[in-house]
Amino acid sequence: MTQRLARVCTSYLRQQRQNIKRVDNRITPTVWTCGLKGFGTGPKSSDGDDGESEAPAAPGPTLSRFSRGSSVFGRRRPLSPLERVSQLLPQDSLSKEVWELRESKSLEEAETEEQSQKGPTKGEYHADVQSPKDDSGDVAAQMQDALIQGEETEEESRRTGAMERMMCFGEALLAEYRRNRRLEFRKMFQLQEGMKLQSNWGVIPHRDIAGRPAGTVLRTSLGLPMLLRRPSLEEFTLFMRRGPAIAYPKDASAMLMMMDVSEGDSVLESGSGSGAMSLFLSRAVGSKGSVLSVEVREDHHKRSVLNYQRWCSTWKLRRGEDWPDNVQFHHGDLINSAPLLAGRSFNSVALDMVSPHLALPSVVPHLHNGAICAVYLANVTQIIDMLEGLRCSSLPLVCERIIEVQYRDWLLAPSLKKDGTFNRRRPMSEETVDSEEDISTDEEKEELTSPKQAPFGSVPYIARPHPEQLGHTAFLVKLRKILK
Repeated sequence: MTQRLARVCTSYLRQQRQNIKRVDNRITPTVWTCGLKGFGTGPKSSDGDDGESEAPAAPGPTLSRFSRGSSVFGRRRPLSPLERVSQLLPQDSLSKEVWELRESKSLEEAETEEQSQKGPTKGEYHADVQSPKDDSGDVAAQMQDALIQGEETEEESRRTGAMERMMCFGEALLAEYRRNRRLEFRKMFQLQEGMKLQSNWGVIPHRDIAGRPAGTVLRTSLGLPMLLRRPSLEEFTLFMRRGPAIAYPKDASAMLMMMDVSEGDSVLESGSGSGAMSLFLSRAVGSKGSVLSVEVREDHHKRSVLNYQRWCSTWKLRRGEDWPDNVQFHHGDLINSAPLLAGRSFNSVALDMVSPHLALPSVVPHLHNGAICAVYLANVTQIIDMLEGLRCSSLPLVCERIIEVQYRDWLLAPSLKKDGTFNRRRPMSEETVDSEEDISTDEEKEELTSPKQAPFGSVPYIARPHPEQLGHTAFLVKLRKILK
């Protein structure tokens, strides 16, 4: 039955397509009025037909010509589940709600048919036939939308900091080479066009480094792996060019905590040196704060300014934004700098001088009540001289603490044999057994000692202090201003 119905519908649609006329390059369908032949599921007629019989018209509203999904152009409208089920049931058994739904669908289809018969108006194009001008306009609009969307995504990534920048010429980079878990080579250099990174472990041209992401491992001319990355502020201060000795990061961090420096503070520093402490203070106070750095020696003053400017330029190339310009470098003696400090007050003071007790009378009046003055001294005799100066003077300062910051590096590594394979952790019960339980074959030995095959927890580790330790650097003295 279904096959016969499909053949009848196919022949009917083929006849309709043959009668379509093309007028003025527009498709104008010819409207055909026909009656649909009903097919029933009743018993075969007695006249010998092949199961085909004309069913009487079912009671209810008259159906539209295209209510069964066929259209002039041979396209079928997708039927809803209710329509599919209602077409399979006898027409007499359908409820009133189903007939109302069919009637509403028929009215909508009739309106759509009338609009299609009217044809496109002037300046209106058919949906299936468009001019190349419209296509090019759509493509241009899509390209413009894509560019706008790409710019918005890039702007959002730049605002959130999620966009990674490649290493470029002009910024400071750090090269590292490790062998057998030990650092053999480390050097900070500026990436310049036409230059080469030279070392005892090979050469790498700078042009091969530019355009790569930070943390890339490149092979030198000798085939050795070299790690290339961006230095942190701590590493920059350790490897930058120096005049005098710097305040090491371990001492600088302790001084920042001791002084309780926060964003927006105004800090006074005496002894710019090579500019290490100035950089740490600059980052701590942020764009809302300020740092006044005073240096008595002209060569040290120039060196600190150059290091500060170099870090600012590197930061701009790395992040795409300016480093806060919040440090004022001044060449002069803090002991005789009363005009410089006139009208200014500070949340904290950092002194790195040979004789700080001589400068305290000029500094204390400009320090907030209850604020901290941190003093960086190299030896104990300097501390004694400063405390003696405080005892003989009437300055409202109290020495709260004297500390020495020490870091202790450790080495933790898996236990290896002489041939480079891992030792195997044995249970206590196996230690009393003779060593006759040797592994029979080399394949089993490799399975137990290979780093890829060794299971978790089966490799013992060796832990000991690092043989190279950083010794004494300085003493830190904490002075607090009080009201007597």
